[in-house]
Amino acid sequence: MENLVKKEKKFVHSLTFKVMVIGVMALLMLIPNAMIQDLISERQFRSEETIRKINAQWSDPQTLCAPLLCIPYETIYEKQKVQHLLYITPENLNIKVNLYPEKRHFGIYHTILYKSDISIFGSFSKTELDKFSTLNLQWHKAYLAVGLSDLRGVSNVDFSIQNMKYDLETNANKLVLEKSLIIQLNDESLVQNAFNFKCEINLNGSSYMNFIPVGKTTQVEVCGKWNAPGFMGAFSPEHNITQEDFSARWNVLYFNRDIPESWKDEEVSAYQLENTSFGVNLVEQVDHYQQNMRSSKYAFMFIALTFVIFFFVETLTKKKIHPFQYLLVSIAIILFYSLLLSISEQINFQIAYLIASSATILLITTYSHTIFKKISQTLVLFFILCGLYLFLFVTLQLEDLALLIGSVGLFLILAVVMYFSRKIGLEKQE
Repeated sequence: MENLVKKEKKFVHSLTFKVMVIGVMALLMLIPNAMIQDLISERQFRSEETIRKINAQWSDPQTLCAPLLCIPYETIYEKQKVQHLLYITPENLNIKVNLYPEKRHFGIYHTILYKSDISIFGSFSKTELDKFSTLNLQWHKAYLAVGLSDLRGVSNVDFSIQNMKYDLETNANKLVLEKSLIIQLNDESLVQNAFNFKCEINLNGSSYMNFIPVGKTTQVEVCGKWNAPGFMGAFSPEHNITQEDFSARWNVLYFNRDIPESWKDEEVSAYQLENTSFGVNLVEQVDHYQQNMRSSKYAFMFIALTFVIFFFVETLTKKKIHPFQYLLVSIAIILFYSLLLSISEQINFQIAYLIASSATILLITTYSHTIFKKISQTLVLFFILCGLYLFLFVTLQLEDLALLIGSVGLFLILAVVMYFSRKIGLEKQE
């Protein structure tokens, strides 16, 4: 019995048991790290929700589809008349946009809103009646439909055909996009022949503006005072970006797009039209929530390496370090991510990272000095922590090479740890 107790005591004080305890503690720290990641996701969701509320008071992101010639026709189904629409696209479509972006703040959150001056001009070619001879077209009821995502953003609109002004109506039905502006033509001869149109719109929106290339030839020009635009959608523009503003130009031909020149309402959906859209996204240069999430994924590495340093000091100097002291150091590392998140919501991410990492390094090295009692060992820990946090910062800044640099860095760190740990436990065996 005494031998069994002695063996148990010997095992409790052995190197193997110490490694097991440290390993279990490191794994347990994954729980608070997961809580930190949940907190980051929660704050990001709250930010997006707040942005949606701000946008709702102004106007949602806009997608513009302008304009389509809509001609009603009837079919007979089970002895009942069914109303349909024939859509015809313009021959030429030219859109010029001046964007005026601005940031709108709500507490610590902000979103990007914009005003815009839009000029749309183009033409419809002469309608070829032979194509639609089988349809019972109601030419006298034909109208033009300008599709928009959110009509609340329209502050002013003027529409003219053949230099004559026309009144506009709104239509809540999903003719083209979510909402539509309707121009009643009431002129059968106009519809069946070629005609020009022009439209001036003052449109408010948020985050981005998209366009649908419905013209047989579609040209879109967008310019604005914003130095970090993103270009999204099915087509890439020719563009010029400076420190103050940008300009972009798209030129889309009918064979570039997946939109027919004419179609019946049951053949092409608004969803299919939106799939061909393109436009400008007024993106932020840095998403601090994304960077916080990426940094938190390195938490286990920081904890494990700090534990390894403490373990080396304990093994080589024969000093006993209590598991509770390991626990306090790991909590300090975890709190770094909470500090980084809270500070980066208030100021620039790079400055927030400098403050949070400096505070964490200072706290851990000061506490470690009370354990190690030697300045040399404390300085070694200090420089290693500085190197780790610098490595993480560089990795976060490298968008395209982040995975490569992170993988190579971790491999080199593991190689160094393996080298210095190669003789641990060998002395007793000899």
